Amino acid sequence: MENLHPNEEGLVSWQQRQEVWGYQSAVFWFTGLSGSGKSTVAQAVEHALFEQRLWPKMLDGDNIRTGIGNNLGFTENDRRENVRRIAEVAKLFCETNLIVLASFISPSRAIRSMARDIVGAEHFYEIFVNAPLELCEERDVKGLYQKARAGEIKNFTGISAPYEAPQQPDLTIHTGKESLSESRDKVLQFIQKKVHLS
Repeated sequence: MENLHPNEEGLVSWQQRQEVWGYQSAVFWFTGLSGSGKSTVAQAVEHALFEQRLWPKMLDGDNIRTGIGNNLGFTENDRRENVRRIAEVAKLFCETNLIVLASFISPSRAIRSMARDIVGAEHFYEIFVNAPLELCEERDVKGLYQKARAGEIKNFTGISAPYEAPQQPDLTIHTGKESLSESRDKVLQFIQKKVHLS
């Protein structure tokens, strides 16, 4: 073996994967307050896409914070690093032609812009899961908001740390006004247009 280094030109290309699988991959980034319904909607969308024999992959706090982000806290720097790692993983999945559903608060516009830059703007779509703070607190089965208001949790988005809502999201869903199936279908229709499914 003369050359032990991988040859970039010899790798299976993104375009080749798209031609075989029949659609274009992309990253759909769900952002919103804790309790807004990001993961609930993303999970419903993942199941629906899988039933259509597509290849979705959902990323959220449960499978990131317990793995590649398990050494990070919730300071501004740690949140930024967490999103950076998520975006790099999402990019790799996307290059494998998976439809990535990334569900993260990602509270600042700068952090989400960084994620978009890492993935590539042409493959990144921001979905704003819009729900009022009062409703998010009502939905909070873990009591996180109550603990945050009591000062037991520091840097909690919406209480002791700010959330910057997207100014021009690619899609907005209103989980306080829509049923889960309505929000799911709205996202599905959006995804089908972006990955060019007939």
